Amino acid sequence: MDCRVKPGNDTSENSMSRPIFRFAPSPNGYLHLGHAYSALLNSDLARETGGEFLLRIEDIDQARCRAEFEDAIYQDLEWLGITWKSPVRRQSEHLAEYVQALEKLIALGLVYPAFESRAEIARMVAEREQKAPWPSDPDGVALYPGTARTLSQAERARLIRSGAPYALRLDMAAACLRAGELTWHEVGEGPKGETGNVAAAPAAWGDVILARKEMPTSYHLSVVVDDAQQGVSEVVRGQDLFWSTGIHRLLQELLGLPRPAYRHHRLILDDAGQKLSKSTQATGLRELRAQGATPDDVRRRVGFLENPASPTVD
Repeated sequence: MDCRVKPGNDTSENSMSRPIFRFAPSPNGYLHLGHAYSALLNSDLARETGGEFLLRIEDIDQARCRAEFEDAIYQDLEWLGITWKSPVRRQSEHLAEYVQALEKLIALGLVYPAFESRAEIARMVAEREQKAPWPSDPDGVALYPGTARTLSQAERARLIRSGAPYALRLDMAAACLRAGELTWHEVGEGPKGETGNVAAAPAAWGDVILARKEMPTSYHLSVVVDDAQQGVSEVVRGQDLFWSTGIHRLLQELLGLPRPAYRHHRLILDDAGQKLSKSTQATGLRELRAQGATPDDVRRRVGFLENPASPTVD
């Protein structure tokens, strides 16, 4: 199940072509300073390298994504002076592409349905922790115990016919065995300064969810399909997604998709040293604009420009 390998030469298939960057927010809230930093960095890098800057709307979360938040994304980016190539790719308009990728993984025998609820999974983990510490993924979430892997095909079919809710999970052990050794090229750096050729460790995430009964995709599956479809050669994003790259490299390998170069950047933190949240209105771009801030003020606050002697924004 171990997909780790000593770093080796792992260059991007797109490294010799015109670089393509992307900013891919979810319309489940208003943008804040952290989003501004990532969007500006991608836009600036595209301009400096003679590349393209794309905007993608990751709107597969039907319960949380709203049109007003999507409209606000366009308004905030335009206010910052960012332009992008049209048309904007909206994930909700490309579900058929994700289904096609999912079906390929199913045909490889790498996906299985799991029928436990979150509460049931929590209870299974608690039972196991009474005997020994149970492993967690890099985000601190307990790994899925994997009990549904042992269900017979007949039992799986019966549960699906009954209308039971389910998630489609990646059989990580089988996927790692098929993909073999994986690395990625890191232009930026990880949380502990990791850079250059980095060994991918997707197994650290366990049997991740690729889709659900009501939604035929997930963040991990959609993002690798989108990057390939859009020809993205440079993935520039926050360090909170650094270790997720292992999952993305695994899916790219299994689906035969090109691998981009990755540049993970520092996060913009609040006064308590925590990652910014969309619910933190004090750092929301809309709120800063209402207070009289300018795009240059935002650039100063995220570290692109030196602070003047008398700051415009408190």
